[in-house]
Amino acid sequence: MKNRWKYSAAVVAGLIAVSGGAVAASAQAQPAAVSHGTKPTIVLVYGAFEDGSAWNGVTARLQRAGYRVIVPAVPLRGVQSDVAYLNSLLKTVDGPLVLAGHSYGGMLITQIAAENPAVKALVYTAAFIPVAGESAGQLDNQFPGTLIGPDTLQTVSYPGGTDLYVKPDAFHEAFAGDRSAADAAVAAATQRPADGAVFSDTVTAGAPTDIPKYAIVASQDRAIPPVAEQWEAKRAGATIVTLRSAHDVPTSHPVEVADLITRAARGH
Repeated sequence: MKNRWKYSAAVVAGLIAVSGGAVAASAQAQPAAVSHGTKPTIVLVYGAFEDGSAWNGVTARLQRAGYRVIVPAVPLRGVQSDVAYLNSLLKTVDGPLVLAGHSYGGMLITQIAAENPAVKALVYTAAFIPVAGESAGQLDNQFPGTLIGPDTLQTVSYPGGTDLYVKPDAFHEAFAGDRSAADAAVAAATQRPADGAVFSDTVTAGAPTDIPKYAIVASQDRAIPPVAEQWEAKRAGATIVTLRSAHDVPTSHPVEVADLITRAARGH
């Protein structure tokens, strides 16, 4: 398993994932995420092979609940580059923040939380939860089960790097199993590529231990092995909700995802 992520020199082992699911939960006592009476701004961070539209259903529900929501355009060029871009944006936002990440987005919200004291809670939805020195590729290969790899990824070289795409004929099964074949085909056609550095870059710090963390484990995930999601969430001390979902949790289960983010924002 350790050797399945060898591309050309420019591309790196690993990959990205996303998630979804439906039902069962285990909770741990967590401190309040935000002071009473203050609604945080919710920041939704997508992962590789998707864009901000992955959060549309969640965004609409949170807005109806009265939250300010930001879904930034993630460059998908690598952890440090992406974090620098997102931090520049978040510096313009006043007040407390709750960050939610999907798949590779979990790498980014972890690093941001280590650097930005305004972050009051983290929500991982079928997402990587790294500690210092770990990469998405490393985490995705600790356990068997991912369908993302040399057989399902297409590489496209460009000046300065290599982009990865999920092959159209693999997208439904690997990434969007809860959607119809027609909807998955549209998502495959409109996917945003990820630079190979997305999977090889490491975080320099884990999220602070005193920040409440919540995690959705997608039990039918074929991109990130569910056992990896469960293991990382337990290691992080997160409140865990398990959903019967494929990798695309924010898209396929927006009600459950929005409910958990609201719970995090309220400090429950």
